[in-house]
Amino acid sequence: MGCTNALSEKEVQRGLRNVIGDGLATQVMSTLTGSVFLVAFALALGASDLIIGLLAAIPPLSGIMQIPTIYLVERFRTRRSITMIASALSRAFLLLIACIPFIVPFNLALPIVLAALVLNSLLANVGGCSFNSWMHDLVPQASLGRFFSKKMLLSTAVAIPTALTAGYFLDWWKGSFPDLELGGYAILFACGFIAGMLGVLQISRIPEPRMTSAEKMPKFGELLKQPFQDANFKNLIWFLTSWNFAVNLALPFLTVYMLRGLGMDMTMVVMLTALQQLTMVAFFKVWGSLSDKYSNKSVLRVSGPLLLGSFALWASLSMFKGSPLILPMVGGIHMLWGMSTAGVNLATSNIGLKLAPHGKATSYLASSSLFTQLAAATSPLLGGMLSQYFEGWTLFFVVAFVLGMFALHRLTKVKEQGEVHEKVVARELVAEMKHSVSLSRLKTAAVMAAAGLVAPSARRRRNRGELLPIFFFRR
Repeated sequence: MGCTNALSEKEVQRGLRNVIGDGLATQVMSTLTGSVFLVAFALALGASDLIIGLLAAIPPLSGIMQIPTIYLVERFRTRRSITMIASALSRAFLLLIACIPFIVPFNLALPIVLAALVLNSLLANVGGCSFNSWMHDLVPQASLGRFFSKKMLLSTAVAIPTALTAGYFLDWWKGSFPDLELGGYAILFACGFIAGMLGVLQISRIPEPRMTSAEKMPKFGELLKQPFQDANFKNLIWFLTSWNFAVNLALPFLTVYMLRGLGMDMTMVVMLTALQQLTMVAFFKVWGSLSDKYSNKSVLRVSGPLLLGSFALWASLSMFKGSPLILPMVGGIHMLWGMSTAGVNLATSNIGLKLAPHGKATSYLASSSLFTQLAAATSPLLGGMLSQYFEGWTLFFVVAFVLGMFALHRLTKVKEQGEVHEKVVARELVAEMKHSVSLSRLKTAAVMAAAGLVAPSARRRRNRGELLPIFFFRR
């Protein structure tokens, strides 16, 4: 299917379903080949803290590919083809990584895995830059928050059982084949490759609106300058850059901290990760509605401090080391982390899409992505190097908290239509949480009443009609 000048509503809706389909497949791929499992794989290959920091830095450092991709998109103006080719090549390297434990000597495996991850990330950034410009023109601006909150909600819902299944599989594999531990990770990467290619198939079915024609191809230097000549978008870039530097100083090392510092096993780490993701699922719709009703900036002014609060709580855990309170505290932090991350991820993803001018999305979004990714790369690298001189991670959580507060101050300089004071968003958030709790109780009561499990007194009230409204809760 080629590009069309104007897509019908039916084509747009069908395309959005395919966007979600790709999101689900890509989430499975990312879950199996990244985060907790990638860190554990690297540790099994003998990686140091510095290497763990490098792993976290590879994807954002590869953001430098956003720059040549701007020219590639503006020159050929076929974003779907660019996205498909780059994504397919990128994901092919996951299959290579899956084969490495079987064909490469152990002492060479880690360097080759790192090289494959670099190539994977470079190509992924080419596809990502093109895809972001494409989505800017495809997704209706008025429903950005609702659509991407739905996409993130469904993706996270898929990630939870995927991560739990993979975690249990690895524990079973290690117990059954203790001398072939790396083989378990190879199987995860092979499955991730298959999921990734299914995502490419979904991408091939998304229609592409034709890019706005230009009288002549702008000079490459002019394309790079455009976002920084827009004062408001430049302030957004500064905020996103400083925010990414702050949070990535500590986030990449949480898995290491739980495995080594707190002595947890992989199953427990995966279960806590699932708890965080479940909390994210519960709040995506809430944050999405608030971002559409008010603004992404307003959502960030509430969710940002909550995320930084989780860093402060991580820092306080050192005072309770060895106490039975550690596990419930870590569980509570993961819930706060999930709640806040849902808002932060949604708002930081959407605010650039909303503020980028129509027809200039490629250069605007690529420049924003480049600087934020470079910040996200240098931060964990710095953390990995400094970890060799400091015992424990408390200092990193404290520093991340302080730098994050500075970043939120930078956010005040960004202007977005519909923004309100954070107290308004906070009140609606609390009201929505209370409503959800009440709704949950009503649903439980309805199920119990239907099953005949209500207490006699409650049954009498039901017979008088007092419980009747519980059958009319929202779906």
